[in-house]
Amino acid sequence: MSVIQLNDNNFNEEIAHGITMVDFYADWCGPCKMFSPVIEEFSQDSTIKVGKLNVDQAQQTAMKYNVMSIPTVIIFKDGQPVKTQVGFVPKEQLEAM
Repeated sequence: MSVIQLNDNNFNEEIAHGITMVDFYADWCGPCKMFSPVIEEFSQDSTIKVGKLNVDQAQQTAMKYNVMSIPTVIIFKDGQPVKTQVGFVPKEQLEAM
């Protein structure tokens, strides 16, 4: 499964059903750049939906979920946040979430 690019307009629709892992990031963020290949690899090996949300372009959504540091990964189940991980983590830790 490929990574879905999320924004303020499509976010709620994309996370509404099932389990979705969302990577909150910014283009200028060094740790986010290091984390991006991990997210890509995870999405290829995973059965859950994976999305990326640029916090600079989707500030409304980032504020709604209190994303203060990036990268932040939030796992949503049927539209509700159930688990949050702040900072870079290896793929194995994402799988454990």
